[in-house]
Amino acid sequence: MKLDQRAQTLLKALVERYISDGQPVGSRALSKISGLDLSPATIRNIMADLEEMGFVASPHTSAGRVPTPRGYRIFVDSLLTVQALDQSAVAMQIQPCLQGKPSPQKIIASAAQVLSSLSQFAGVVLSPRRESVFQQIEFLRLAEKRILLVIVAPNGEVQNRMLLTDADYTPGQLVEAANFINQHYGGQSFDEVQRRLNDELRQLRDDMTHLLHAAVVAGSDAMTDDSDDMVISGERNLLSVTDLSSNMTSLRKLFDMFEQKTTLMQLLAFSSKATGVQIFIGGESRMVPFDEMSIVTAPYGVNGKIVGTLGVIGPTRMAYERVIPIVDITAKLLSNALSHN
Repeated sequence: MKLDQRAQTLLKALVERYISDGQPVGSRALSKISGLDLSPATIRNIMADLEEMGFVASPHTSAGRVPTPRGYRIFVDSLLTVQALDQSAVAMQIQPCLQGKPSPQKIIASAAQVLSSLSQFAGVVLSPRRESVFQQIEFLRLAEKRILLVIVAPNGEVQNRMLLTDADYTPGQLVEAANFINQHYGGQSFDEVQRRLNDELRQLRDDMTHLLHAAVVAGSDAMTDDSDDMVISGERNLLSVTDLSSNMTSLRKLFDMFEQKTTLMQLLAFSSKATGVQIFIGGESRMVPFDEMSIVTAPYGVNGKIVGTLGVIGPTRMAYERVIPIVDITAKLLSNALSHN
């Protein structure tokens, strides 16, 4: 919904003031900070229109207004003036961790710390997905329609996954399927097998294709399942944010999110498919676990290929004009560091 210039100016002034002090903003305050030569009655009428359109809300009668998730969205998409951030200031913090030949995981951990330190919220980095290369697999029949998938990596590491199948396979059929995969795909990644699977499995009977598809999906999950796939720094910073820690329900949701990580990993994986900085606002995006939280993300890459995502987790009432360039520059510096190391 398009807003005229006066409504945009007032909404921008309201969101900026609310982010600054956390108090509902009244019409009298808006008349002083907006720079518009409007009567209080005109401002009240415009604010009433904004409230009717769902951009602001009145928490209490005659107590001023606060931005809604929809109001934050139009603010960050159309009205925000991003602050210039000196890239060297970020580089100075990450540079000490690049001395010698640091591991990629150490570089990633330092990026999470930089995000937390500069934003004063929590920094998070989704690590690059590990290559799911296998040397060979084996199927073991445990019971009817229940199969154990045994995966051997090139370094000898063994992973097991349980498969529940629609059909009951004989030991001979399982040996045949394992031999097919080992002969044609051994030494490759499950991701590569998945790309080639549809065409090449026509060589086998239809009743075997379901088993091989299940094995590839389970194998890929097994080889890339790693608790270190996501690095979080500065979680304790969020305990001092009143908007996030004002009640036990919010605190419980906050710590559940950090403990389980599933929701965060899904959000970061989703945002890696986009380009540039993405902003997920609580109450608007179903991917954010509760209304008072926002997450600012950006993808990073190695030699021009996107391999992961990083971001800042903070309150919806955050200084987006500061956080956005922090996330953007850190993503670029992390990409550069990983490409050169």
